[in-house]
Amino acid sequence: MLGNFSYCNPTKLYFGDDSLRYLNAELPKYGDNVVLIYGGGSIKKNGIYDEVVQILKDNGKHVAEISGVMPNPTVDKLYEGVDIARRHQADLLLAVGGGSVCDYAKAVSVSVNCADDPWEKYYIRFEEPDCETLPVGCVLTMVGTGSEMNAGAVITNPHTHQKIGHVFADENIMPKFSILNPKYTLTLPREQMIAGIYDIFNHICEQYFSGADDNTSDYLSEGLMRAVIDASRVANQDMQNYEARSNLMWAATWALNTLLSRGKSTDWMVHMLGQSVGAYTNATHGMTLSAVSLPYYRHILPYGVPKFKRFAVNVWGIDPQGKTDEQTALEGLAAMEGWMRELDLVMNLSALGATEDMLDGIADGTIVLPGGYKVLERAEILDILKESFA
Repeated sequence: MLGNFSYCNPTKLYFGDDSLRYLNAELPKYGDNVVLIYGGGSIKKNGIYDEVVQILKDNGKHVAEISGVMPNPTVDKLYEGVDIARRHQADLLLAVGGGSVCDYAKAVSVSVNCADDPWEKYYIRFEEPDCETLPVGCVLTMVGTGSEMNAGAVITNPHTHQKIGHVFADENIMPKFSILNPKYTLTLPREQMIAGIYDIFNHICEQYFSGADDNTSDYLSEGLMRAVIDASRVANQDMQNYEARSNLMWAATWALNTLLSRGKSTDWMVHMLGQSVGAYTNATHGMTLSAVSLPYYRHILPYGVPKFKRFAVNVWGIDPQGKTDEQTALEGLAAMEGWMRELDLVMNLSALGATEDMLDGIADGTIVLPGGYKVLERAEILDILKESFA
């Protein structure tokens, strides 16, 4: 492994079908005022809301609520949440939901005591908090983002067609604890499940497809990718299979809790492309990634053939005998495409509601990051989007 790095992840995890009871162990560590944050109301239909509220009451907490957090949380919703948390004098933000709800809670956390406009400070200037932040806890109901064990928060500004993620440098922004009960994911619609599956897989890819050294992180990535592939096939056939769903939940957490990125340069361009698409279409995050991934990877493959060959052999079991390295690498991407189609992922932008007249704006809104095998020019971004559109 090359380079120097530090590693710290302070989030405490409680995993399993009886894990919610550990909320009783965490709540006494914080003050009396809790803000409960959740999405569109599914947790009320499946009973999770009642369970959580009862535990909060049993622990003597005064509860305010921020409901209606959307799949792509907006800056206006952020301002609303900040106002509620301030008026409630919140001591703890408790997010109950998927990655968007967890992301949103962290965005509120860094904004409540911030004198500046949080959109300008954190998402335009990419500054770090210089104020006291609020502790966040998570009860996860949907897997994919890994937000339950990292310091990232993605917010969308629909007024400017920008969807931007900020991964905060301070590990104190990470959730203090996260409760992972795979049973809570069993009621998700199939589309949400498979979108989350691809989000997991792509998180691993974006850390894997970078660097050329012999890196332990890459061996970990290959194992996680194989685990996701196997579990996804079981879950796609039997959505109530607890073992498969528990493996997906655990893989999602380790895919983006910063472990795999240690000693790596990392390449997050698929996420940059997908987030810009999401800002224009408001489409499901995992589906925006699946629509742009293959055109992007085929574009950069010539610059990183050895890693793409390794991916083909070690993840997809492609036999390299009698083939050039590039042929093997392309077979790996073809195997990946076959798996994506097997899951019924979205494979083009038009299926997400994108139109050709949006492509220039999406290209302009795509943040270009270094770290991958090829730093993209705008013309290349537009070519990839056009290929993704077909």
